[in-house]
Amino acid sequence: MQSTVFNPIQIHLLQMFNLDNTETGLTEMKNVLYSYYSKKMKDRFNELWDSGELDQQRLDQINKMDLHKL
Repeated sequence: MQSTVFNPIQIHLLQMFNLDNTETGLTEMKNVLYSYYSKKMKDRFNELWDSGELDQQRLDQINKMDLHKL
């Protein structure tokens, strides 16, 4: 049997989650994580757009792709 080794972030999150194990706490945490990663993604897209690596033509190509096959 293989054991899982957690990284420091995972350990910290597990310790934090132990403080509130309610459905409300879960919903709040999901919202916090969604907001955090949405901001990171938006910032990265803006960087790609500003650098010229991403443009409307590329967005149109991505829109036509079946992303489930990636």
